[in-house]
Amino acid sequence: MANEDVRNGRERPYWKEPLAPYAKASVPRSLLDIATSVVPYAALFFAMYLLLDVSVLLTLALAPLAAGFLLRTYIVFHDCAHGSFLPWRRANTALGVATGLLVYSDFASWRHSHAIHHASAGDLGRRGDGDVPTFTVAEYNAMSWRGRLGYRLFRNPLVMFGLGPLWALAIQPRLVKKGMRPRLRRSVMWTNVGVALMVLALVWGMGWQAYLLVQWPAALLAGMAGVWLFYVQHQFEDVYWENSERWSYADAALRGSSYLKLPKPLQFFTGNIGLHHVHHLSARIPNYNLQRAHDENEIFQSVPQIGFWDGIRAIRLKLYDEELGRLVTWAEAKRSALAPGLRAQVADA
Repeated sequence: MANEDVRNGRERPYWKEPLAPYAKASVPRSLLDIATSVVPYAALFFAMYLLLDVSVLLTLALAPLAAGFLLRTYIVFHDCAHGSFLPWRRANTALGVATGLLVYSDFASWRHSHAIHHASAGDLGRRGDGDVPTFTVAEYNAMSWRGRLGYRLFRNPLVMFGLGPLWALAIQPRLVKKGMRPRLRRSVMWTNVGVALMVLALVWGMGWQAYLLVQWPAALLAGMAGVWLFYVQHQFEDVYWENSERWSYADAALRGSSYLKLPKPLQFFTGNIGLHHVHHLSARIPNYNLQRAHDENEIFQSVPQIGFWDGIRAIRLKLYDEELGRLVTWAEAKRSALAPGLRAQVADA
């Protein structure tokens, strides 16, 4: 599919020229994105606070809508990290830092780890940076029982979508990782100071109970949706994974990043990120141009497409089977380990 000349891990970007017209930020369109993400989220936050005097249930009833706009705010943050949201580098950085506070994330370190993710997605030899930890069947079988238990717990939906949002929003972004560059370390620490001051100001102005009731139901719902989106973007049955020496950037984008076709309201709140195959092939395309780039370029017409319920069912996939060339469930992994001859039957099923 890629038709590239791969040599020493590099390939000719044959897609760069046809996608260049879409990789141009539009200030009016970006301002519209802000007006339909940050602004309504802030308005709903204030409305939920006022409604506490009327009914806690009414406040909580607005949490899913606020979560949707917070998720759109995260897409603005994401695009700023790619330098695609606004035409100017400093403007992207400033807006990224500001929206990062709203989503409790450090801009500089997240941008760094996410760039590594884009450069290594689908590469079996470079897993672990900015992606959902995934082991092969052979690696899992070689683990100790403690390792297997830990991986099973991590892959349990209750842990991934219950504790996962709390980890992704409140804990992981606060941590200074071992070996982190001084510039990134300082960025994390200053972001932590900014988040602490923001939270203290809100608690001082609203009270801690009101803060928890207004902020965290929406944040956790947005976090759950975000974890699922990040999971399904690279965790579907026929997803592309390849050893480093055979890995291709283009194939990883076109076959290893999902085209998650969502209903229009969900596509709006997720900021078109379901068109992940387009985004991974050219990360400089802002979210509001992804659909047009997909529709107008033949290269995207044969990519794997999954729907909402396909994405829900993908949660049952746990390990990558190198011999079958796809992700498998616990049951499939167990059958193939007990009876290697069943692999052909699983592949035909």
